[in-house]
Amino acid sequence: MTSIMTNTSAIAALSTLRTISQNMEDTQAHISSGYRVGKAADNAAYWSIATTMRSDNKALSTVQDALGLGAAKTDTAYTGLNSAIDVVTEIKAKLVAAREPGVDKGKVNSELTELKNQLFSISESASFSGQNWLYNDDSIANTTVEMVGSFNRKSDNTVSVGLLQFDTATSTLVDKYDTSKGLLTADTSVAVATSTGNTTNTYYLLNVGTGASVAPAGTEIKLDASTTSTDIDGMISAVDEMLMNMTNSASVIGSTNMRIDLQNNFVGDLMGTIDKGVGRLVDADMNEESTKLKALQTQEQLGIQSLSIANSNADNILQLFR
Repeated sequence: MTSIMTNTSAIAALSTLRTISQNMEDTQAHISSGYRVGKAADNAAYWSIATTMRSDNKALSTVQDALGLGAAKTDTAYTGLNSAIDVVTEIKAKLVAAREPGVDKGKVNSELTELKNQLFSISESASFSGQNWLYNDDSIANTTVEMVGSFNRKSDNTVSVGLLQFDTATSTLVDKYDTSKGLLTADTSVAVATSTGNTTNTYYLLNVGTGASVAPAGTEIKLDASTTSTDIDGMISAVDEMLMNMTNSASVIGSTNMRIDLQNNFVGDLMGTIDKGVGRLVDADMNEESTKLKALQTQEQLGIQSLSIANSNADNILQLFR
């Protein structure tokens, strides 16, 4: 039936044209934004996952920054401790030289004094961002420090921050408040062989002066004309014990630094993987979208032509009344 009141062909053509126009708008939005899921209305599930993972990636970026800060702290402590090991090794060599008969012990002690001053300087200077793992001068002793190492999301969507820890009490070289907590200020007991048998003597390397709440009870490692060969043997043994403790501490710091580097690399790789995963969910395929746009443009032209033909049907009816 042909009607001048209701043009069903035009209505159908118009409906098709509207659909094509809407699809074109969506496709153009995908191309301009680069996303096929740019808002929750596009795909609520994918949008929710992508939004959550992007948030986690920002947290991981902050973790990377924290790991960089932790690496700087461990590097600073290791550099200072390694330099201190070199100086203590030199002190040990000077003591061995002083063991030689006829050596001027006073001159050797002058060298020891300068080397000790260098140890104070190294310990006090090994500070980064207000933290010094080698030196302490107040009543709050160096203790375990925590560094942000990871950001974790569990299957139940609860989140937590993983921490890396290092006990700075094991690396403290100088403690001016409680000398027993410093590797170079604490008493070190060693067995010394004498003509009457073995005896135990106690020595410390660095004298922090007055003001310490806990002062060392042993003998300071220094030389003068009255220092005996037995005393020097004991000093050498004590310095060697200190060197072993310092070497162990440096090994732990080195291991911690390696762990930080590995974790930093892992976090970087993880962020890249998350970015790729999110991209697979929400990114637009530009090849597909450009092909779709070209097809829609053709469909739009045909829709306009179809609507034009449908509207021309009314003109044909007028011919019947002429």
